[in-house]
Amino acid sequence: FISNAPLAMPAAARPLVQVHGAAHFEMKDAPEDLKLPEVFIAPIRPDIVHFVHTNMAKNKRQPYAVSLGAGHQHSAESWGTGRAVSRIPRVSGGGTSRAGQGAFGNMCRKGRMFAPTRIWRKWHRKINKNQKRYAVASALAASALPSLVMARGHRIGDVPEIPLVVPDNVQEIEKTKDAVAFLKSVGAFDDVERVRASRKIRPGKGKMRNRRHTQKRGPLVVYSEDSGVSQAFRNIPGVEIADVETLNLLQLAPGGHMGRFIIWSQSAFNKLGDIWGSTKRESTSKKGYKLPRSCVTNSDIARIINSAEIQGHKKLRPARGPQRMPVKAQKRNPLKNKGVMYGLNPYAEKLRQTEITAMEAAKKDREEILKKRRANRKANAIQKKVNYAKMATDYLVLSKADLDQKIADDEAERQAELKAIADAKAAEEAAEAAAIAAKEAEVKAKAAAKEEKAAPAEEDDGDDEDDDDDDDDDDDE
Repeated sequence: FISNAPLAMPAAARPLVQVHGAAHFEMKDAPEDLKLPEVFIAPIRPDIVHFVHTNMAKNKRQPYAVSLGAGHQHSAESWGTGRAVSRIPRVSGGGTSRAGQGAFGNMCRKGRMFAPTRIWRKWHRKINKNQKRYAVASALAASALPSLVMARGHRIGDVPEIPLVVPDNVQEIEKTKDAVAFLKSVGAFDDVERVRASRKIRPGKGKMRNRRHTQKRGPLVVYSEDSGVSQAFRNIPGVEIADVETLNLLQLAPGGHMGRFIIWSQSAFNKLGDIWGSTKRESTSKKGYKLPRSCVTNSDIARIINSAEIQGHKKLRPARGPQRMPVKAQKRNPLKNKGVMYGLNPYAEKLRQTEITAMEAAKKDREEILKKRRANRKANAIQKKVNYAKMATDYLVLSKADLDQKIADDEAERQAELKAIADAKAAEEAAEAAAIAAKEAEVKAKAAAKEEKAAPAEEDDGDDEDDDDDDDDDDDE
């Protein structure tokens, strides 16, 4: 990408790429723009890159295994059956606590491990050549997209363009200080600073096994001819060197993550077209090989469907409305669903109506029924009292009239008591009212006496005023 300039299309779809860094080498004539090799618009397949990287990384492993006789350095032998102990081999001898202890088994102390590792394990993996080429082509295409390069963590804010192509003079740099100056001139040294800041001590046992530190990956410098460039860049943290004819996926996509920041020399960039060819033209160095072709040239299917060419076609049928799937009839319970019951048994509706009518009639007669129940309950209460009276008077037979008279007398006594209480309460209220009235009358009398004392003075004042008025009238006459 070009900094401070809007992009009209993806970076990898541009036909030309500029050569940057001519000012650093004090070149009089600026190099011409280069045509973008078609390998940079190859399909990007993260799945293939990850698969190939995983298998390639296994090919560097060094075989390891435990000692062949580890855990079997005893003269142990099983005791067999009949002694109420397990049949694990036991150390022979006596006179020591070690004698009779289990040996050899992985569950035993000082025994061998389960399934001891062997050096003839299948350490390496074979990978299809076409798959490896597809993965490298995808990694190269991803390195031309600024978004993927930045997503991988590289700092390319000051880099003028991605992919970054520099003059062939970079291949002749022999001093590290000149290499650092060159990286600063093209804006790539920020990524080196990021690598330098990421250097940390490795956690775990690896720090004891000649790999004490870990750090991130920086720029990858790709050349076509080594005239000292490998020696100049090899001591800069994170910077790696690669020959354009022997590109390795482990360098192009470290960890299986595409988007490595690559600095191309001009001659190396030009060689990519011959090395990889195109979708129509075979490679000159890979016999019979053509670049993989994308399944679709434009993955925006919605844009294709809504384009004027598709929507304006004569044979295009009208759009269908929303399609509803046929709903399967649900089985309903006629004992709970009245509609289903009436469909199965039409007489059920009439029975239900009869029940409703009976319920309404019963509701109307409920008050009468309650009255009858209350009368019966009262009669039962009276009969209970009669029975109790008979029991209390040694079975003296009382007539109903006598019992009613006794009940009436008791009620009269109770009413007399209630009346006496009410009369006493009324007398108290009358006495309280009389006391309040007397107090109010006394207050009024005192107020009247005060008014009488103040009355003569007011009357005299009134007469003088009248006399003055009379005098005024005489003068007028």
